Amino acid sequence: MSAATIVLMWEARAVEGRGGELLEWARARAAELSREPARRELLRAPQDRVLVMTWWEEASYADDLPELPEPDAALITRPVHRWRFEAVG
Repeated sequence: MSAATIVLMWEARAVEGRGGELLEWARARAAELSREPARRELLRAPQDRVLVMTWWEEASYADDLPELPEPDAALITRPVHRWRFEAVG
């Protein structure tokens, strides 16, 4: 696959009532990535869910791209979900 814009999605669900804390944790970790993405968005949803999306230009699925780590297990209800997508439009 040739170079494209790869979008990394990181989604976690906080322990009930700790969504704000998880959002701030994710915001701080996103600011500390080893490289700056072309674009970054943080979103929240019901059930204390936090989603971080980062866009990486001139990348491929196989590239070693900076990702957020797992939060402390006491902050989340399950392991983080991660996906990679290619931007197509």
